[in-house]
Amino acid sequence: MRKSDFVVRFAGEGGQGVVTSAEGLAQAATQRGYHAQTFATFPSQIMGGPTWTQTRIANAEVLSSGDDLDVLVAFNREAYDTHISEVREGGVVIYDSGAFDLEYTGNSFGMPFDELARSTGNNRAANMVVIGALAYLVQMPQVILEEFVTKRFTRGRPNDEQIISSNIEALSLGRKEAERSGFSLGELASAIPPEGDQILLNGNQAIALGALTAGLEFYVGYPISPATSILVWMEQNLVGPGRFCYQASSEIESINSIVGAGFAGKKAMTATAGPGFSLMSEGLGLAWMAEIPVVVADIQRGGPATGLPTKTEQSDLMAAMFPAHGDVKLPVIAPGTVEECFYAAVHAVNWAERYQGPVVLLSEHALSERNQNIPRPDLSKVRVENRRVYEGSNGYNRYDGWELSPMPIPGSPGSYVANGSEHDGMGDTTHLPQRHIQMTNRRFSKIRLLEDGDYESDNADASIALLPWGGSKGPALAAYRELSRTGHDVAWYYTMFLNPMPPQLLEELKSKELVLVPELNFQGQFSSILRSYGVRAESITQITGLPFKEKDLVREVGERVRQLQKEGVTA
Repeated sequence: MRKSDFVVRFAGEGGQGVVTSAEGLAQAATQRGYHAQTFATFPSQIMGGPTWTQTRIANAEVLSSGDDLDVLVAFNREAYDTHISEVREGGVVIYDSGAFDLEYTGNSFGMPFDELARSTGNNRAANMVVIGALAYLVQMPQVILEEFVTKRFTRGRPNDEQIISSNIEALSLGRKEAERSGFSLGELASAIPPEGDQILLNGNQAIALGALTAGLEFYVGYPISPATSILVWMEQNLVGPGRFCYQASSEIESINSIVGAGFAGKKAMTATAGPGFSLMSEGLGLAWMAEIPVVVADIQRGGPATGLPTKTEQSDLMAAMFPAHGDVKLPVIAPGTVEECFYAAVHAVNWAERYQGPVVLLSEHALSERNQNIPRPDLSKVRVENRRVYEGSNGYNRYDGWELSPMPIPGSPGSYVANGSEHDGMGDTTHLPQRHIQMTNRRFSKIRLLEDGDYESDNADASIALLPWGGSKGPALAAYRELSRTGHDVAWYYTMFLNPMPPQLLEELKSKELVLVPELNFQGQFSSILRSYGVRAESITQITGLPFKEKDLVREVGERVRQLQKEGVTA
């Protein structure tokens, strides 16, 4: 029987090619029409420390990086001991016999990764040795890998042919070692290419592309894991007339710089993680008070304080929605897939322009590092919005009203004082109660302009609903499909628009007996917010620094549904 799904984990230390192996295998597979998704987790030091990556390849949509392993590639003994329990029955372990010895276990074989690489004249080809062995185990044709190597290393340099030749030789050596082992996992089913052109990229790249597509002109950021790659991308691509990118000396400088750019009429953005987002609180409050369009991408990691800087978590939702002192509730968009990261960035820039204020794009580490094939966005269909700009004569007071009004740009007609204190219609400071009432209502009423977000639903008549958010979408959707297949009467809901939520979605959720919310935090932050809206919600939480596994959600949701059925809650 052909395999339609293949999961491999590469485990070792940082700097051993663990990440390169996972990404290379995914690239090779997607170039031939397969679906792929990767996951990476590593310690916070620059080199060394336990690191592992995972690649899942399938001939249909891949919703998560996979649960049990078909193959474990162990670069050292610690990796073997740590991950062997997750190899499924019938799975195979490939270990680096040049690094450690392993007694025969019946499902493992060793080969000297580095020694084989050196024999090709390319000391950096160890990952290709491994990929060649993996390809043999699932009978992936050699031509697929050779095409990948040729495409990857054809860069117009004098030594391209030598590099290509040595890497193809490394693939062949790995394949021969696997063939000698006698192991086979069965043939990987032929690819069923998805419709349309596909691209392979990670969540941070997708966010950067989406923001640029929406017309981003100004980016200032400070390096912080896992958001740094957005800054690097912008430094390389946000170039040319009318565009500006700069590495600031702190997150405080970053937020104040983009507030200044937004004040001057530019589409402005920064990206950070939880600790940096905390430092931006006052600047976000200023942007809310002065009604200045900016976008802040918070790529969540474990916290608080330094916390788990290179692990995933969904624990910044409360901070994102309520980041400043006083009455503030910011718009929040939280993508759940790499594809959604692109469109979330477009929406975030558009929302900031439309309602003239700060918007938080809430991603997470698991998405930032995840490589996934997605349909190439059709840029001709992307709607780009620009703020309403005042074009009348002098004497216009921007804030003199209860709702959104055109924004004067400094140097153009209209009075504009961007005041962080409470202000009157012109922007001058005032402490009059009636003005504070007017301006507070004005700031909150503008949120209604953003109630155009869409949502997903399925089996909406069920009295119990599953509602994940952010990067927990994939495993939750896989779990929902399995629960539906096995006869559990559960509804599916999902949106990346967390504030404001689509009004119709909120009404449907209020009608449910129970809404189960899988989320990667201790407090059950989203279910807490939902309960404040009148939704009967409770969370399924996990705080391991890793994403949910599909099988764990199937078990936990299934147990909760069966419990409620016994209690007579469901029909």
